[in-house]
Amino acid sequence: MNSLLHFGVVPIDYTSLQSVYPSHRSLNDKVSALEKQGAIIRLKRGMYVVSPQITQRAISTELIANHLYGPSYVSMESALRFHGLIPERVFNTTSMTIKRSRTFKNRFGQFDYIYCPADYYPIGISQIIQDDYAFLFATPEKALCDLIAYSPKLQLRSVKSLLVFLEEDIRLDMEAFYRMDPSVFEKCVEVGKKKTEIGNIIKLLKK
Repeated sequence: MNSLLHFGVVPIDYTSLQSVYPSHRSLNDKVSALEKQGAIIRLKRGMYVVSPQITQRAISTELIANHLYGPSYVSMESALRFHGLIPERVFNTTSMTIKRSRTFKNRFGQFDYIYCPADYYPIGISQIIQDDYAFLFATPEKALCDLIAYSPKLQLRSVKSLLVFLEEDIRLDMEAFYRMDPSVFEKCVEVGKKKTEIGNIIKLLKK
């Protein structure tokens, strides 16, 4: 099992496992055995992560989200909660992608992927570095923009309704909100959806 330790918490595929067990005649059999032993945990077909019992390290759902389906970055409530901007616990991990929308379920929860256009995708993405790995994440501005722009049936056509949503519905840290960079929202409104709603955010920030 020590041969798996160098993978740490980074998701691995068949090629990675082949490099560790090159002499095995049937890699499928070896993978099945490792899974039954609890040494590796299946994330989806052909993708695994080494068990925390082996690595003695916590699993990163954000890192898993990046690897499960990509290109993608973690956003919406998942990112807002990670940044400490909303109080409620988030149970699903939501990401944006330029590929078609998908949902995956595994031992670590539900991972939702929402399609967005290629010219909108790269705005406001940051790289979060933790220990010996990194993952792509929405900045607070982009996470909020994604949440409003890509939540079905959410209409915030006035500044007043926007404030109710921010202060009461998601209970956003408003001090942090007023420190946000309006240029990110300005870039999003140029190429993204719900221009009125995102425009209202810009109005609030520039008051």
